[in-house]
Amino acid sequence: MFGGNWLLLFVLLFGGGWVGYFGGSARVTGKSTFVEHRTFLHLYRSFHRMWIFLAVMFQALAIIAFHDGKINLDTFKTALSIGPTFTIMNFIESFLDVLLTFGAYSTARAMAISRLVIRFFWFGLSSVFVTYLYVKVMQERSRSESTYFRIYILVLGVYAGLRVVFAMLLKFPACHALSEISDQSFFQFFKWIYQERYFVGRGLYERTSDYLSFVSDHVVWLISSSSIFPLGILLTNLNNNNVLTIVSLWAPVVAIYLMDIHIFYTLLSAIVGGVMGARARLGEIRSLQMVHKRFESFPEAFAKNLVSLETKNRMPFNGQSSQVSQDGNKTYAAIFSPFWNEIIKSLREEDFISNRYIADAWEKDLLSMPSNTGSLRLVQWPLFLLSSKILLALDLALDCKDTQEDLWNRICRDEYMAYAVQECFYSVEKILHSLVDGEGRLWVERIFREINSSILEGSLLVTLSLKRLPLVLSRFTALTGLLTQNHSPVLAKGAAEAVFDLYEVVTHDLLSSDLREQLDTWNILARARNEGRLFSRIEWPKDPEIIEQVKRLHLLLTVKDSAANIPKNLEARRRLEFFTNSLFMDMPTAKPVSEMMPFCVFTPYYSETVLYSSSELRVENEDGISTLFYLQKIFPGILLIALSP
Repeated sequence: MFGGNWLLLFVLLFGGGWVGYFGGSARVTGKSTFVEHRTFLHLYRSFHRMWIFLAVMFQALAIIAFHDGKINLDTFKTALSIGPTFTIMNFIESFLDVLLTFGAYSTARAMAISRLVIRFFWFGLSSVFVTYLYVKVMQERSRSESTYFRIYILVLGVYAGLRVVFAMLLKFPACHALSEISDQSFFQFFKWIYQERYFVGRGLYERTSDYLSFVSDHVVWLISSSSIFPLGILLTNLNNNNVLTIVSLWAPVVAIYLMDIHIFYTLLSAIVGGVMGARARLGEIRSLQMVHKRFESFPEAFAKNLVSLETKNRMPFNGQSSQVSQDGNKTYAAIFSPFWNEIIKSLREEDFISNRYIADAWEKDLLSMPSNTGSLRLVQWPLFLLSSKILLALDLALDCKDTQEDLWNRICRDEYMAYAVQECFYSVEKILHSLVDGEGRLWVERIFREINSSILEGSLLVTLSLKRLPLVLSRFTALTGLLTQNHSPVLAKGAAEAVFDLYEVVTHDLLSSDLREQLDTWNILARARNEGRLFSRIEWPKDPEIIEQVKRLHLLLTVKDSAANIPKNLEARRRLEFFTNSLFMDMPTAKPVSEMMPFCVFTPYYSETVLYSSSELRVENEDGISTLFYLQKIFPGILLIALSP
C-alpha cells in the first residue's frame, strides 16, 4: 500500500519527536541532560522489565503447553530459549537508551554517556554469544552428552548468579550497607554499570518485605496464566504453515494470556492493597464527616507520631486517673493546635478558605483551634465542631422530663455537644468572675457553688428551672455582645446593666424558691443591692485569655446554623482529609528538629510568570481573552475567595 514510503510510515508511527530534529530546520538545538525525545518507543523503554517478564513467561508457558505439560530434558532444553529472549530484549532497552538521548550528548556528563555505551556493547555481545550457544545446543539436542549444553548452563547460571548478587547488594537494606563500605574500583565499576549513582534520594530504599511481596505477586500471576496450557495442547494438533492461519490461531491465545494477567492483577491488587491499607490505616478519613467524627483523636495521634521522644517524656501519656488523663488530653491539644492553625492559615493564604461570614461567623474563626494553654480545665475544640450544639442541648433540656442522669446521657450521645455544654459552663463562670468584684463576685461564687453541689448530688433539675434557660442565655448573649466590642464609657454602662439583668433573671427565674429566698435574705448582697453598689462597676476584659474566651463563647451561643459543610471549598476539604489521614499512618519515629538534615530540590522556571498584579490579570491577549476571564471559567470558587477582602 505504501510502496517505497515504508520509512515515512515508520517515522510517523514511532519517530514523531525526530521529524523536527532531522528535518524542517538545519539548526539542531541542544537538549538538557534530563530532556528526552518523546516517542511511542517509550512504552517499551519505560516498562522494559514488565515487557521482558511477560514475554519470557509467555514463552516458557507456551513451550511447556506444547510438550503436553511434561517436564523432561527435551522440554527443559527448549525452555532455555528464554535466555536469548532475555538478552535480546535487554539489548533493545540499552539501544533505546542510546537512541532517545541522542540530543543530550553535548551537555551530558561523560560518565553518564560512557555508561550507556558500555551497557550497549555489553548487552549486544552477550545477546550474540548467548544466542550462538543456544543454536549449538539445539543442533546437538539429540546427544545426551553435549559440551555446548554444559557451557550454556554454566553461562546462564553465572549470569543469573551475578544478577542476584547485585540485586541483593543494591536492593536489600542489610546487603546495601555492606556494599557502601567497599571502595574497591572493580566492585564499584560493576555496581555502577548495574545502577547509576543518584544524588537525590540516595540511601532511601524499600524494605525487604516489599521485594518479597513483589516476587510473590509474580508467582501468583504465573499460576493464574495456566489457562494457556489447554490452548497450547489444542494448537499442537494443528499442522499448518500458513502465516495468516497461525496468526489467527495465536492471537486469541495471546489475548487470553494478557487478559488473565490483567484480571488476576486487578483482583490481587485490590485484595492485597485493601489488606495492606487497612493494616497501615490508610484512608480512614474519607470524608469531611469523618474529619468531624475523628477530630478528638487527632491531637494524641499527632503527639505520638510527630513529636520527638524528648518532648514525649515530659508529657503525661500514661496517666491513670481521670484528672491526669484530662490534663494529658489538654497537653496533646496544646501541642496540636499551633500546627492545625498553621494549616488553616495556609489555606486562607492560598484562597481555599474565604474571609466572609459562613454560619454567622468567619470561616477561618470556625476552623481555628484555641491554644489550650489557658486555665480552662477542659480541651477547647474548633468551633466548626461545636456550632449550634448549645442550642440543641437547650432543646433537650426543655424537653427533659426525666432525671439529671438521663438528660446528661442524652447530651453525651453527641460527644461534641457534651464538650460544648461543659465549655459554656466553665467559660461563663470564669468570665463573670473576672468582670465583677466585691459583693458581685461573692454572688457568682455562691451561685456556681450551689450548682456544682447539685450536680454532685444529682438534684440539678430541682435546683434549677430549666424552662427559664432560654431567658438566661439571651441575657448572657447580650452581655457578651457588648464585651466583644472595644471599651467605651457607654458600653461599660450597658455591660453593667446587662450583668444586673442577668442577676435578676438567674436569682428570680432560674433558681429554685428555697435558694432564691436564701439569696434575697443574704445581708451582704441585700445591703449592696439597696445601696445601688451591686454590679455598678465592672472590669472590662483586658486579659488576652479572657478576651478570647468572650469572643469564642459569644460565637458558641449565637451560631445557629450547622457547620457540617465547612470548609466549603473542595480542595480545602481534600487537603484536610489528606493531613488527618497522615496522622494515623505508620511513620518513622520523629526526631528533634536539631537532628534533622533538610534538603531541597528546585525545579527552575526558564521564563514563566507565576505572580500577576491586578492590572496584569485584566490584560487581554490577541483573542480578546484576559487571564482573569480564563480563571473565572476554570477556577470559579478559588477566584471568588481570592478576590474577597
